[in-house]
Amino acid sequence: ALLSSFLFSAAVYAESLPGGFVVVKEDQIVWRTSEQGVKQATLYGDPSKPGIYVVRNIFPAGVWSAPHLHDQDRYITVMRGIWYVGTGPEWDSKDSIPVPAGSFMLHPANGIHFDGAMAVDTEVQIIGMGPVKTTWIFPKEGRFGKPRKLSQ
Repeated sequence: ALLSSFLFSAAVYAESLPGGFVVVKEDQIVWRTSEQGVKQATLYGDPSKPGIYVVRNIFPAGVWSAPHLHDQDRYITVMRGIWYVGTGPEWDSKDSIPVPAGSFMLHPANGIHFDGAMAVDTEVQIIGMGPVKTTWIFPKEGRFGKPRKLSQ
């Protein structure tokens, strides 16, 4: 299985305040576009290094992550849109559940899952402890695309 960091670091133009406080305003977020138009930004920390990190993903309508797992727990809040999540290696959107904006979900370490957006662009914020590694169940499929039944 392919091991790689699911997200990559990007410079963030945060404001440091006295006492160690850090503020990242929306217009300071640096987005990078990945496969299939998925936008990714690191707000705090670095998923590839030890320590806490905060990242955001925006999934364009119709784009999902392929089945994968992470070696660390990840804590997800849906910021806008409706995020769909399925568990297990079958990349079938019929087996997913809708998670609307304002909702929270825990992805436990080593839990195989796939997720993304259906009708509207969807933004999620992910918090975890680094370093985190991602294992793609079907590495030849790429990291993002349209769900379809795959077999191992």
